[in-house]
Amino acid sequence: MNTQEKDKEYIASTYGRFPLTIVSGNGCRVTDEEGKEYIDLGTGIAVNVFGVGDEEWIRAVTEQLSKVQHTSNLFYSKPCADLAEELCKRTGLRKVFFSNSGAEANETAVKVARKYAAEKKGSEHNVVITLKNSFHGRTVTMLSATGQDTFHRDFLPLTEGFVYAEANNLDDVKRLVKENKVAAIMFETVQGEGGVLPLTQDFVKGLEEIGKREDILLIVDEVQTGNGRCGALYNYMNYSITPDIVTTAKGLGGGLPLGATMLGEKVKDVLHPGDHGSTFGGNPVATAGALSIIKRIDEKLLSEVREKSEYIFSAFKGAEGVKSVSGAGLMIGIETEKDASEVLSLAREKGVIAIKAKNKVRLLPPLNIPMDDLKKAVEVLLEVMK
Repeated sequence: MNTQEKDKEYIASTYGRFPLTIVSGNGCRVTDEEGKEYIDLGTGIAVNVFGVGDEEWIRAVTEQLSKVQHTSNLFYSKPCADLAEELCKRTGLRKVFFSNSGAEANETAVKVARKYAAEKKGSEHNVVITLKNSFHGRTVTMLSATGQDTFHRDFLPLTEGFVYAEANNLDDVKRLVKENKVAAIMFETVQGEGGVLPLTQDFVKGLEEIGKREDILLIVDEVQTGNGRCGALYNYMNYSITPDIVTTAKGLGGGLPLGATMLGEKVKDVLHPGDHGSTFGGNPVATAGALSIIKRIDEKLLSEVREKSEYIFSAFKGAEGVKSVSGAGLMIGIETEKDASEVLSLAREKGVIAIKAKNKVRLLPPLNIPMDDLKKAVEVLLEVMK
């Protein structure tokens, strides 16, 4: 059997995979088992922020591998501490809990919020407001936090304690605050799996004001929007707000599993020994690689991300076959006249990989993709969208 046949025989059928087996790559280009090369605008769903085969990341990972690959959290680890320091200095947040994924980072945020609220107001203050059309992960509790019925129906009963507000509707949030004993409000600044839909500045600032007034924690889910993806280190910075908790994953690890829950002043000391834990969270190899990623997401790179974003938006807005363009930075959704799956298939035939978000073509290219390659990929997409 070939790889795709083995996959269908032995791997649980949870993914609608593209008929493509990637075996190698360099930068923004990947190669399949037949030797065909593609420009990759998906980056493993916003993970490979510096593309494939990034030499600095490989060097950091392999150097750590030659020392010790795992210690567990019963011991101290220099890469783990160094990464936490870098994240705190770059964000102004105070402490970090490391896990393995975005879903776990969000689970941690909910645990912290509920413990904080229980200690401050009483255990009945346990409700978390999220937004309709949101996506926060695949665990049962994070499915409960996700404001989309399609993710709920086969996995009932869900975890209690989540209610959903209309995105960009402050009155709806205020209603839910009045009707529930709320511990936190959790949201993505750009709803990724919901269709690459940004929240408005006024709405996000309004959420911050509600949080301050009611002593409700603000949790920003930066699993996909973070780590330079939207033209700032974390996209909440583009909204000029100060969250209490920020979660991230995907691009942070650069290709290895790593989640982070960053805790602000209010909640930095909520967790005590025994309250939470993770066998692999903060793994020295994953954190060594992540440190090499975060240190290179500087203003020069972020400026380039913003410039490339402007180019992509201008190329697709009003183009033939394009209904709408949404998103932020290099996290972009394109609603097409043709079915998005057909567009993706035609693009792959011509050597360009993109992915979907609901009914849209989603672009998540490497942050450092060369402009020549980006332009070539955009030309292909414009052609197959007609």
